[in-house]
Amino acid sequence: MMAVATEQPAADLREPAGWRRTKNRVATVLMWVAFVCTLVPLGFVLVTVIAKGASAISWQFLTKGPIPPNVLPVTIGGMGPAVVGTLEITGFAALIAIPLGVLGAVYINEYGGNRALARLIGFMADVMTGVPSIVMGLFIFTIWVLHFGYSGLAGSFALGCLMLPVVIRSSYEMLRLVPDSLREASYAVGATKARVTVTVVLPAAIGGIVSGALLAIARAAGETAPLLFTILVVESTNTNLFSGPNTALATQIFINAQQPFTGAQQRAWGAALTLIAIAFILMLAARIVTARFTRYTR
Repeated sequence: MMAVATEQPAADLREPAGWRRTKNRVATVLMWVAFVCTLVPLGFVLVTVIAKGASAISWQFLTKGPIPPNVLPVTIGGMGPAVVGTLEITGFAALIAIPLGVLGAVYINEYGGNRALARLIGFMADVMTGVPSIVMGLFIFTIWVLHFGYSGLAGSFALGCLMLPVVIRSSYEMLRLVPDSLREASYAVGATKARVTVTVVLPAAIGGIVSGALLAIARAAGETAPLLFTILVVESTNTNLFSGPNTALATQIFINAQQPFTGAQQRAWGAALTLIAIAFILMLAARIVTARFTRYTR
């Protein structure tokens, strides 16, 4: 009787374990199916852009100015002004949005608590995340361009408004993942809250914060509608970010893709490939910097 009593619970214990294994296998298969379904269209887009844009890429294409698409014989021209404009406008937008976004996330997670200001910042970040980019462009056009004219600075303001909520939400989620035991250990040795935040919390979350910032930069670099309302489209390089119309890769892609001329369409594909390459280089550099910074803090 005792043997029978002990065998039955053992069988009952094996059954949930087998069900858990089955659920794990089903979840793994579904995860791989979702991964493949996501990878296939992304791979198709990447292969198409490389196939159609690689022939246009050259040193002259990256440094020279665009040639009007209706000039014969058909020539590809270059995207030098657009490359410079993209780096200027997106870089200045990142300088505006990333520090403000990280500070906002730090306040919400470390200082705000249940205060009304912290809840307001979080709510506005959620709302701004879903605002269409064209609305941001019209907003900056109304409050800035109508008074001070078109400029790269206006484009940076528009892109910064798009980047800010992404940086806030991603940084906030990364700060939440930092274990409270790290904070408590620092408080136990007499560190102040500000010192704990700067020397313990932020270094622990720096990888996720950089990833969120890169996501925001990638989104901003590819936006077209806000720039059409703030910088216009010019054919020459404008290194003055604070005065005069400017250009960017996104706007050049939009303009050239609409043209029926072969040279213009080749420029559009080349500009798209250049934009992807810039985003890839920035991501690779940020990963290297993050890895070295993490080793240094350890």
